[in-house]
This record gives sequence, structure tokens and C-alpha cells, in this order.
Amino acid sequence: MPEDPIAHSELAALTRRFEEVAEKHDREFGIIKSDLTAVRLQIGNLDQKVEALDKKIDRNQAQIIELLSQLVGRGPDAG
Repeated sequence: MPEDPIAHSELAALTRRFEEVAEKHDREFGIIKSDLTAVRLQIGNLDQKVEALDKKIDRNQAQIIELLSQLVGRGPDAG
């Protein structure tokens, strides 16, 4: 039975479309993967900044407590 040229050309067209869509999805997946990597890096940077801010707040609170402790028992007019 000879090959049907119409069926063969339809199959070739479907194969091309499938490959084009697959390539598009691969590109889009690569973009999304890259974006997620960038977001992870930004989150890591934010975590470091939050940790640094927490340490600074802890130091400031410790200084405030120390200063308030030194003032306990002094009169309001004491310099």
C-alpha cells in the first residue's frame, strides 16, 4: 500500500508544531527557573538584612536597659 502524501504532510506539520511548542515551553521554563533563582537570592539577601537588623535592635535594647538601670534611684533633677 503506497504512502498517503496528504497524511504524510499532515504528520510532518503536526510534528513541527509539536517541536515548536516544546521549544517554547523549554525557553519559558528556563526563564521561570532563572526568575526563581533570582528570587531565592533576593530572599537570602533579605534574610541577612533582617538578621543584621535584629542584632542591631538587640544591641540598642541592651544599651537602653543599661542606661535606664543607671538612672534608677536618681532624682528627676539629677544630672
